This record gives sequence, structure tokens and C-alpha cells, in this order.
Amino acid sequence: MFSTAGRTVKSGLVASAVVSSWTWAATLLQSSAVAYKYGVSGPFWYASGATVQIILFATIAIELKRRAPNAHTFLEVIRARYGAVTHIVFMVFGLFTNILVTSMLLTGGSAVVTSLTGVPTAAACFLLPIGVVLYTMFGGIKATFLTDYAHTVVILVILLMFAFNAYATNENLGSPAKVWDLLNEAAKRHPVEGNAGGSYLTMRSKEGAIFFVINIVGNFGTVFCDNGYYNKAIAASPVDALPGYIMGGLSWFAIPWLAATTMGLAAVALENNPVFPGYPARMAAADVSAGLVLPTAAVALLGSGGAVATLLLVFMAVTSAMSAELIAVSSIFTYDLYQTYINPRATGKQLIYMSHTMVIGFAVVMAAWSTALHYIGISMGYLYLLMGVIISSAVLPATLTLMWSKQNWWAATLTPPLGFACSLIAWLVTAKKEGGELTVLTTGANNPMLAGNVVALLSPLVFVPVLTYALGPQNYDWISMKAIRKGDDHDLADAANLDLELVPGEHTHSVSEDEAEQAKLFKASRIARWMTLFMTIAFLVLWPMPMYGSGYIFSKKFFTGWIVVGILWMFCSAFCVGLYPLWEGRKTSGRTFKAIWLDVLGKKKPPTRPTMHEGEGVDTPPERTSEKVKE
Repeated sequence: MFSTAGRTVKSGLVASAVVSSWTWAATLLQSSAVAYKYGVSGPFWYASGATVQIILFATIAIELKRRAPNAHTFLEVIRARYGAVTHIVFMVFGLFTNILVTSMLLTGGSAVVTSLTGVPTAAACFLLPIGVVLYTMFGGIKATFLTDYAHTVVILVILLMFAFNAYATNENLGSPAKVWDLLNEAAKRHPVEGNAGGSYLTMRSKEGAIFFVINIVGNFGTVFCDNGYYNKAIAASPVDALPGYIMGGLSWFAIPWLAATTMGLAAVALENNPVFPGYPARMAAADVSAGLVLPTAAVALLGSGGAVATLLLVFMAVTSAMSAELIAVSSIFTYDLYQTYINPRATGKQLIYMSHTMVIGFAVVMAAWSTALHYIGISMGYLYLLMGVIISSAVLPATLTLMWSKQNWWAATLTPPLGFACSLIAWLVTAKKEGGELTVLTTGANNPMLAGNVVALLSPLVFVPVLTYALGPQNYDWISMKAIRKGDDHDLADAANLDLELVPGEHTHSVSEDEAEQAKLFKASRIARWMTLFMTIAFLVLWPMPMYGSGYIFSKKFFTGWIVVGILWMFCSAFCVGLYPLWEGRKTSGRTFKAIWLDVLGKKKPPTRPTMHEGEGVDTPPERTSEKVKE
């Protein structure tokens, strides 16, 4: 239950959890930075380049529930198919992913806290995780889902407030037309190199397109190699995984798109105005890379109120995403390291103890590591561009583990380290040739990062088929995945005097129920493949490419329509992940609040294990005996 929430979470809550987990500090800060640098193309490239992975992951989520219904982590699936060596390889890449994501959360979040409050960055790195550790440790993934929901609602409200202020009520901006005028003036003062006409109002942006490719590659790694997303797929009820991930991906798109189109462009529009912090100078490149465009724009728009709103926004983004990372790492250490290699006969109580220990341990280690990154000059922007170089070589073999029966042991085991070696070489050699030396500045430039990212994602397209067919395909039958043992909660239930059959998701399924579930998943799998293919083409080709190819510069009317669509999309997101989960869970919420109220009044005691009568099995409480006989 700590790791899977009984596998009963509904689609609305899955969608809000996906949105919350994918709304990192980087989602708000890095997207605003690329808007400041490249204009209107930056927010779109960021949003579309990171939405397709969530939508494509819906297919993986369905396959995971079909092939391995009892898994707690994706790494258990790797071990069931390929054995210990491959399992350890993917465990390393999974932990790399969690470390990179958490580093970005803390470096970006602490930079904003320092810039707005003056709190030392090292202190911010240690203070930000405290609350997250407490609720994650005691509540497990259930607490993560519920706080994800609450944090997502707050983030949506604050971003809508920023958008309405910038485009409707602000005395210096106040309308899309005024912002359009100011962006044209800014383009005359400092045209954007590589943009059509030097304009901030065009999708034709050379550097923006390079960022687009880096963004797509890097985010494949952080979704497909992050155990946190598999955790949510595992926790979803079988029929809710597909709609949950599709709704989550589409709802998330509006967040970086509208946030960056508002705050990044507001920073460009206002930096020639005395209300802009640092006026008359432009923002320093180091501050842009550190993610300070959004907080600077917020202060310019709303003064001290903007600073408070930004602090709350960043705190919500950092803590909700970090909670998912803590659960992901805790699951890996508990199930994939401790139970697999150290104590295979671990009881439920021992597994929970390990989970709690790892939540605290990982938080402390990452706070210290993020402090170190700050002192050596590695910013959130640098880490964001680097992540694909480090982890994306594991994306294809991880995906094919669930999708292709022929991938053999050699391909699955050797491809990630070989791809990693190639990506490092491509990244560092390009940086050396272009910059003359290897420094944070030269290795963080767009072209070296582009080379490393592309090689990381695409080199497995060579390694996997060559190793598979040269050494013989596997022809896997999927049986060992179904044999993964489900975590045993009986000793914990006995200690609490609870009947597991009364716990959501712990009811023992009959054969007919299992067959019906598999049929639903098979149907969902076919729908997911076609739907995700169509949406991917729409976001990456049909929408942006004609605008990029034509070099169209937005007219005042078109820019106004662009903003209106972004705000309307954000309202749709608010409905999907704000209101719909409440409606979907209305009966459960009603029962829970009623039970709490009766408990407060002392009119009802918590349910206990029913007394066993002679001849009844341990797993057959009296009220279910007749049902068992019928089955």
C-alpha cells in the first residue's frame, strides 16, 4: 500500500499527479528563460517537446499493467526478464535520473528563494525538502497523490493570476496588443539572432529549434527512466491508467506554454521600464540560466506580491515533484536492492522501515549534493540540458523490454552503457572543438549539448538491432513478468488488527475477474498506440512546422488569439486536474468524512479483523464466505 496505493487510483487523480510530477521548478523557470531568449517559440518548443513523452508513456503504462500486474517498480520487470546484471545496469540509470531531477528541483528552487528573500542558497537546499520528507515518509504514494492534487490546483491558480495581470489589468502591459507593441520595440533594440526578422514574435528560431531537439531527447530520459512515472502507472486502477496519462499530458501542456508566454515575454517587454529590477540593464546570462526570469518578471508585474506568489509557486513545484522522486528512490532501494539482494525474505514491516529510511537518506544526500553544485557553478539550466546526455541511452532498451519480445540479454544490458559512452564523447569533443577548452561555459553551450543528447537517444537504434540479431533474438514469452511476487501486507495488517480484504485493492481476484481485466487492458493498449501516435505527430509536426517553415511573424490579432488559446487551455487543465478528481472521488470522500465525523463523536470504532469461525480460512472473513463458495 505504501508503494502502490492498492492499485486503485482513478484517472483524475492520476492526471493531477502526472501534471504535478512533471511540473518541476524547471517547467516554470527554464521555460520562462527560453521565452526570454528566443521569444514566443521558446514556450511552445518547451511545452510540446515535453508533452509527447507523457502521452507516449500512456502506452508503456498499459503494457506494464498487462505484462506485470504485481510489479512495484519497473526495475522488477527488467530483472524478471533479463536477470541480475541487466537489473543492476538499469538501477544505476534509474538512480541517475532521480538524482538529476532532484538536483534540478533544488538548484532551481534554492536560486529563486535566495534571489527573492536573501536566504543563503545552502540553507534553502536543506530547508526546501523538510516538509516533503515528513508527509512522504508517513503517507507513502497515497500522500504523494493527494498533495500532488493540492499543489497542482495552487500552481494553476497562481499562473492564471499572472496571465490575467499581464494581459488584462497591469498598468504597464494590460493587453496582448500592448505586449505585442513592446516586443516589437525590444526586437529593434536587441534583435534575436537566428530568429526570422530578429523578432520575438515568430516560431522560426534557430537556437529555439536546437533547444527543441535537446528538450525532446532529455525529457524522454526523465520520463522513461524515472521510476516515479512507473509508480503512478502501477498505482492507477487498470481502466484508469490510459485516460489518466492522456489527460495529464494534455493538461500539463498549458502550464509551461502559458507561464512562459506570460512571464518570459513580460520580462522582455518590461526591461526598458523603471519597474523592472535592474533597470536599465538587461538580465545577466548567468541569472537567466539560473532560472531567475520568472521571479524578476513577477516582481516587475506585481511588486512584493509577485515575489510572494513566485515563492509559493516554486515551493509547490519543487515539493510536489520531489515527493515523487523520494517515493521512486525509496521503491528502488526497498524492492530492487534490499529485498532482491540483501534480504529476500523481508517482512512487510522491514520493507516499510527501509522505505522510511531511504526517504530521509536520499533527501539529506540530495540537499548536500545540490549545495555542492551551487558552489561549483552548475545551474538548473545546465543540468536541464545535460540530463539527456546522461540517461537517454537507456530509453529505447527500457521501452523494448515491455514492447518487443525479441530484444535479447546482450542488447538490453550493453546498450545503455555503450550509448552513455558515445554521448559523453560526442558532448565533450564538440565542446572542446567549438570552445577550445572544457569549462562550464563551453560544455553548457547549445551545440555540444545537442550532439550529446542526440547521440544518447539515437545510438541504441544501432546497438539494439545489431546485438539482438548478431547474437540471436530472445523470443520472450512474458511469463516470468507475471510471476513477480506481490508485496505482502499481512504482518502489518495483523499488527493493526485489520482484515486485508476490507482494504481497497487487496481483495483477492477470481480467475474470471483477472481475465476481464486483461481484456480491458488489451483494448486500452490498442487505443493507446493509435492515440499517442496521432497526438505526437500533431504536437511535433502538424502544429509547429508550418509556422517554422514559413517564418511567419505574428500579427497583433494572431498574437492575441495565441494568448486567448493559452488561457482557455489552462482553464480546461484546471477542470481536468482540479474539479474532475473531486467529482470522481465524491463517494469515497463522502464516506471518509462521514467516518471521521462519527469517530470524532465517538459513535464508531475503526473496523477490526472479524472473528474467525471454525472451518473458515484465514483469507475468508465470515461476510465473504458465501461469495467464495459461489466462485
